[in-house]
Amino acid sequence: MNEAKSFPLNAWYVAAWDHEVKHQLLPRRICEVAIVMYRRNDGGVAALEDACWHRLLPLSKGYLRDEEVVCGYHGLVFNAQGRCTEMPSQETLNPSACVRSFPVCERDRFVWIWMGNPALADTDLIPDLFQNSDSAWAGDGGVTYLKCDYRLLVDNLMDLTHETFVHSSSIGNRAVAEAPFTVSHTEDHARVTRWMIDIDPPPFFRAQLKEATKVDRWQVVTCYPPSTVTIDVGVAPTGTGAPEGDRSKGLTGFVIHTSTPETDRTTHYFWAFLRNYDLGSQRLTTEWREAARSIFGEDKDILEAQQVAVDEHPGREFYYLNIDGGAMWARRLIQKKIEQELGSSAQSQRVIPVKVSL
Repeated sequence: MNEAKSFPLNAWYVAAWDHEVKHQLLPRRICEVAIVMYRRNDGGVAALEDACWHRLLPLSKGYLRDEEVVCGYHGLVFNAQGRCTEMPSQETLNPSACVRSFPVCERDRFVWIWMGNPALADTDLIPDLFQNSDSAWAGDGGVTYLKCDYRLLVDNLMDLTHETFVHSSSIGNRAVAEAPFTVSHTEDHARVTRWMIDIDPPPFFRAQLKEATKVDRWQVVTCYPPSTVTIDVGVAPTGTGAPEGDRSKGLTGFVIHTSTPETDRTTHYFWAFLRNYDLGSQRLTTEWREAARSIFGEDKDILEAQQVAVDEHPGREFYYLNIDGGAMWARRLIQKKIEQELGSSAQSQRVIPVKVSL
């Protein structure tokens, strides 16, 4: 792994929504590696490096024959494990003729891929996003292409005070920027918890409530490094017990954000917006999904503009405020994963483009 990389390879990243992968070739670049995915006959997913062993033509320029990939240049055939099974004009196969295959796992409507050492690909390390597939939750999501470092998105999500200014027409109001919050962390995650008591609901939740009322609002943001962030979010009429744990009178949502580096400066951003009430309402599912698409589109504009500014100011440090506590811990945990791959010599290396004072 190159020391300048901003992402660890020994980690699970979302390669696609499950519905995106069919019995046809799907190319995608992940962690600066071109891969091609497809469904095998048994329904499982194969993921190969998208470069033929012979002349490096992307295999995605070829086609599937049963469940093997035929190169579109000279017809070499590769199975789901990346082994060449047929060569043109010869019966003896070169034993070195293979392309790299990657561990994959389907879980919670996502296809996860491991880009690093296959021997370390422990599926127990995949973040638990059961809400995305559990019958007690309803919702949907999408994918957004970002022209920015994936860590800028993690920073954005770990500091939701930006809602007040970036999303004022939907989920933001002054209470988000003014409310106190707590930051906690373990070796595996960083978390920011914010309660806003007896406030006016923001526009999005006001539209969901059946009566005008003051609310208690919560946001519990958790980062599972390197790139998955979940937000437990909701509102309940003030005085109905939500801060004490009784959310039965309120509206609870769960937002999934998981970002997959395409390169150091581009990101596949997979997201879902889920709820645990009115489960049978397709109208509500569609409204929530499209509201999320619009909200995250506002983030896209901000993050891509920020990336341009970062590139124009090489070596410039970020200044940190109290509100950046969650983002700083998320960055520290990401950097730890990078350093584990680089080895002890990484302790003296600068692996984050914008320096972070911790």
